[in-house]
Parts: sequence; structure tokens; C-alpha cells
Amino acid sequence: MRHTFTQQVENVKAPKSDVNAVVLDYLTLGGFHNAAAKFCTEANLTPQQPYTDIVVRQRIQRSIHQGDIEAAIEILNDLDPSILDDNESLHFALLRLQLVELIRTCTATPSGDITPALEFATTMLGPRASQDGQFLEDLEKTMTLLVFPHDSLDPTLAALLQPGLRRDVADQVNKVVLERQHHQIESALRKLMMMRAWAENTVRNETKKDLPSRIELGLDGDDDDKQNGHDESMVTT
Repeated sequence: MRHTFTQQVENVKAPKSDVNAVVLDYLTLGGFHNAAAKFCTEANLTPQQPYTDIVVRQRIQRSIHQGDIEAAIEILNDLDPSILDDNESLHFALLRLQLVELIRTCTATPSGDITPALEFATTMLGPRASQDGQFLEDLEKTMTLLVFPHDSLDPTLAALLQPGLRRDVADQVNKVVLERQHHQIESALRKLMMMRAWAENTVRNETKKDLPSRIELGLDGDDDDKQNGHDESMVTT
């Protein structure tokens, strides 16, 4: 028997125009300029931001994801020379990531020269770290990458060499640039998902209403096979 909640959800149909607006918002804030442009054409929508704004943010994110932090900083400075001066934590995060990339290069071989990494840490990060306890802790943790073999690092240290650190810094930069361009920094889709999670938690734990044990998110056009098989990528528990 299908749960009454599932039947009620299926009876609610969001206007296609609203769905399209949420998708475009996600593509725009994420910096996917080509996808956003094509979607505007296909869905007959007006772009939410100037094309150049989206392109420059994508260039910055791409550089960070590729580990070319120096290029990302140059693009940022060309966009707004004061953006890093006004945000010390963001500037430090970028410089620290640049140090990680230097260490990655310097230690790629057993005979690698670590001098460039030491000089960069001393000149670019040392003065900043001496004035902020959190900066100092982050710098000390990063410098331990020069001491221990990278294949036997503690998980907290190994995480510095994983793509997740690049993603985190790229997200920070993207939000700061969006704010400087006077755009919203959180996508409507993310807000909706957070609202949905809060609502489900409230209904389950506070009002004690009867809900299905698992609720499909319905973002992938679930067919009967997926519904019966409970596609793990599209459900919450």
C-alpha cells in the first residue's frame, strides 16, 4: 500500500517556470556559464547575471581546482584589487593552499628540493600567522607535510592533499566574489534542500506525524524500478 504522504506529494505539481528558475539559479551561482547560457535559450529565460560575471568566477574556480592558485589570485586581483586586502581569512586560505601545492610539487620525488616551499611559508604566510592563532595552527599543520611521508599521514593531515581542500577554498572565493558583485551567495536549490531537511526533521521528531521511513527526493525522474529498489543516491533516512 502506498503511504498517504506519498500520494499527497504526487498530487502537488510545481510550475515548470519555478523549476526552471531554480535550475538557472544553481547554474548561475555555480559559475557554469555555458550551461546557464544554453539553458536560458532552451527554456526561454533571461540570464540572472551578466555573462562576464559568471565567466570570471568560473575561471577563478577552475584555476583553484587545477591547483594553480597563483593564477586564481591574479584573476581575483584583476577583478578587484582590494578583495583580498579586505578579507584576510580568504587571502590566508588561498596562500595556504598555494603552499600545499608547492609542498606537493617539492616532495613528489625523494630528492625534491623543499626550499621553495620553506621560503614561501616564511615570507608569505609567516607574518600573517604570527598575528592570528588560527592562522598559526593551520600553518604549522601544513608544514608537517614536509616531515612525514604522504602515504602514511594522519587523516587530518592527508585531507590537506585531497581535492576537498581545493573545493572548500573555491567555494569560499566564489561566495566572496558573488557578494562583491552584489549577487546572492546561496543558491535557491540549496536553500530549498535545507528547508526540506528541517521540515522533515521537525515533523518526525517534534510533531510526531506519520511519514514514510524513506522519502524519495524525486530529482531524477524516478521510475517504478528505482522506487521499488530505493535508489540510495536520491533518498534520505
